[in-house]
Amino acid sequence: MNRVVAAFAIVSLLVDATRGSGAAAQTRSRAVNTAAELSGSLEATTRLVSPSVVEIFATSYAARDGLVPRTADLVTTERASGSGVIVDAEGYIVTNAHVVRGAQRLRVEISVPVVGQSVLATRSRSVTGEVVGIDVETDLAVVRVNERNLTALTFGDSDELKAGQIVLAFGSPMGLQNSVSLGVVSAVARQLQPESPMIYVQTDASINPGSSGGPLVDVNGRLVGINTLILSGAGGNEGLGFAAPSNIVRTVYEQIRKSGRVRRGEIGVRVQTVTPVLAAGLKLARDHGVVLADVRPGTPAARVGLRPRDLVIAVDGKPMENGRQFQVGLYRRGVGDVVTLDILRDDAPLKVVVSIAERHDPLGNLAASIDARQNLVPRLGVLGVSLDPRLAAMLPTVRALSGVVIASTVPGAIDSRDGGLSPGDIVYAVNRTSVSSLEELRAIVDALKPGDPVVLHLERDGELMYLAFTIE
Repeated sequence: MNRVVAAFAIVSLLVDATRGSGAAAQTRSRAVNTAAELSGSLEATTRLVSPSVVEIFATSYAARDGLVPRTADLVTTERASGSGVIVDAEGYIVTNAHVVRGAQRLRVEISVPVVGQSVLATRSRSVTGEVVGIDVETDLAVVRVNERNLTALTFGDSDELKAGQIVLAFGSPMGLQNSVSLGVVSAVARQLQPESPMIYVQTDASINPGSSGGPLVDVNGRLVGINTLILSGAGGNEGLGFAAPSNIVRTVYEQIRKSGRVRRGEIGVRVQTVTPVLAAGLKLARDHGVVLADVRPGTPAARVGLRPRDLVIAVDGKPMENGRQFQVGLYRRGVGDVVTLDILRDDAPLKVVVSIAERHDPLGNLAASIDARQNLVPRLGVLGVSLDPRLAAMLPTVRALSGVVIASTVPGAIDSRDGGLSPGDIVYAVNRTSVSSLEELRAIVDALKPGDPVVLHLERDGELMYLAFTIE
């Protein structure tokens, strides 16, 4: 029996069991049998997945703040842990970037199945791991251990996920090795930051600190996501967990395994979702879908003749409903791939083949090279780097000689309704106080009280602007 159908069957049978006394005993028996079947199926899935789940311990070293009594105390040891999943029997593991970034040493705990093992005991072996590569933009990383014939999990197709589908989340929450929780897909393609092509699978399966990097699987034991983050007022599970979709995970994993990094692709357009007002004002042939707002000169899109005001009807035969869908569709494409766009220009249908070019992304390389623990400004939810001549040369425009460059952001740290900070922003002042380094920015922000107003004077895309919000 399909396991999702079985779950609903149990509820139905239990409800029926309360009606009438004649068939109540028979109905209860059927309900118990169906519940046992579902429970057995989930248990079998857990046995299938558990050997592929690992716990990762990362050790890094950082300079100690303030005065220290001895030279030996200048450096402090920092430890973090998370989860991961084996995706190749030759020792390749996928986890979150924030679990392993900046680590000088990795220890990976791999489960060891034991026949007749006590329910109170867990067996594992500890091996050394190395980081193959990380991708800050998706918060994914690939780790390798010198082991062979491991139990690897099969990738599922995250595009096939539907809201309400049963999923299981595996990991080591709070260090409790190889835990499993049950829930449903709350939403698919959840976007946490405006204009971001990165999307997440939202689930109410229990995810807590330490679960990061663990697999989200369907009832057939296929990897459909990597548990990445939670939104919580108290720091624990509140049913708002988010996993990187497996189709994006697979693309990142394959690129990192091949070349050690991810090469982002683009065709050189800016798209927008068509609204009735937009369609009426531009006299478009449709009042829904996706329209090209910009085609940058010299890009693949310009070379094949695409123009602003072109309507994108489909990408590789898949109908386009909104701008986000278009962005996400291209996000998984590799450099050198080609896509076929069905275009409607006025009333004339066109079919255009466009090559994917590499996106110039100096900030992506910068974010991948810094230590999250050293460069984090927690109250702003950003990773920042002090502006210097070397960094200034990497950026398209710089209006001042000192400040703090935002390398990457943390979802949800600054309310998106307030606009938020974006990678590439350069912060020059906080509440009229100039900042010339990351340490100064962190000190000024840390001194603010909850509810205090914050006005950042910053540069974005060559223009100066103010960003105002209240500190939490």
